[in-house]
Amino acid sequence: MNQQTFRANIDVRSIRPQERHPLIFRTFYELEPGEALLLTNDHDPKPLYYQFQQEQGENFNWQYLEEGPEIWQVQISKLR
Repeated sequence: MNQQTFRANIDVRSIRPQERHPLIFRTFYELEPGEALLLTNDHDPKPLYYQFQQEQGENFNWQYLEEGPEIWQVQISKLR
């Protein structure tokens, strides 16, 4: 398996909740196709996944790298 290089690592655990999604989407928009960001959170970011589905359609890939119980890490890749 290829080791993924992340263009950005975002740890939102210390960021105010209302600032989290805007920061994540800004960072995603800056990615080139084929690049990915690593998101670290203290809970399952499933609502963010649904927001990505709504706004990005099939332009992203979502892969859990760690699934709790204290830390969740998700690789979010830009496809095109």
